[in-house]
Amino acid sequence: MATSKTYKVISHRRGRETVSTGTLAELTQSFSYTLDIGHSYQHEKGNKKINTKPKTIVSLVLNLNNAKTNAAANGCPDTYYSQG
Repeated sequence: MATSKTYKVISHRRGRETVSTGTLAELTQSFSYTLDIGHSYQHEKGNKKINTKPKTIVSLVLNLNNAKTNAAANGCPDTYYSQG
């Protein structure tokens, strides 16, 4: 029986850390709202393209950080993500 690998994504906001664990599909589903918001702002000047269906955990973390940057009013988000 093949088991899926579990990953940790750590959300850093104002000195607090929140850890989310799950498979890549579960984490992508969990953070889908953040990815969708960043995706909606990707066509503005200076913003990055957002992949809403990343294939690796590194790509998920990168797209989450880019999505937060796209959605921030001044381009400097108060939340960032790292791989645990």
